Amino acid sequence: MPDASPKTAGPRYPAWLALPALAWYLTFFVGPLSIMAVFSFSKREGFSEIVYDFNVQNYDDLIDPLYGGVFTRTLGLAAFGTLVTLVVGFPLAYYLARWAKHKTLLLLLVVVPFWTSILIRTYAWLIIFDPDFPVIGGLDLLYTTKAVYIGVVYTYLPLMILPLYAALERLDWSLVEAAEDLGDSPVRAFRRITLPLAAPGVVAGSLLVFIPLMGEYLNPVILGGDKTVYAGNLIGQQFLLSRDWPFGSAIAMVLIASMTVVVFLYSRMASRQAAYGG
Repeated sequence: MPDASPKTAGPRYPAWLALPALAWYLTFFVGPLSIMAVFSFSKREGFSEIVYDFNVQNYDDLIDPLYGGVFTRTLGLAAFGTLVTLVVGFPLAYYLARWAKHKTLLLLLVVVPFWTSILIRTYAWLIIFDPDFPVIGGLDLLYTTKAVYIGVVYTYLPLMILPLYAALERLDWSLVEAAEDLGDSPVRAFRRITLPLAAPGVVAGSLLVFIPLMGEYLNPVILGGDKTVYAGNLIGQQFLLSRDWPFGSAIAMVLIASMTVVVFLYSRMASRQAAYGG
């Protein structure tokens, strides 16, 4: 009898082809992360000497309400940036996917900021926020939390638009038209058809914005004048100013653990959606 067992779809490749990527991953991610983990359980002596004795004092210090406020403030910044980039980016991605005639040109304009260093783009906002700059300069935004919030929305908006566009571009718009023909209003059709089908893009874009925002450094330091402490510039202060690498490593490990939980929950959500044909 012929073998009825299902055959593996697609060609099979030798496993050694993954070795270069695996070596890169181990060398430049797992290796530095492991060193940081060791540092986080060490302690500083003198100005910058590190003593490698296993202790959790650095993590105990993070229980202080002072650092709780820093993490809460950072979470607020990340949530604000994610929400505003979603609100601003979704209509633009929707227009690009459904109605735009010159999609390539408009997408190029979205991507163009990535061709310039983020450091240069952030410093450019110093000119715009300068008190002598027309219109905006008079609002006295320089070195304030408002400047930080504006900066993060500008910086991360393309990271939200591109996944949204990718999801909306694959959408079958005849489903929306059919829902409207059957009596749905445009708003109801958007809520029942467009939004659920665009959900993977919403989740992917939100992760791409939320995760780096939890460690945001440049905008608080440059546009905020380093006046308001967030997790990113707190880590920078520990490494560069206080020379307390163990404590800075502990803060970084807490952030990485938090983001790992977020990514794990996302992967579970994505797997469940795929299992049910979403």
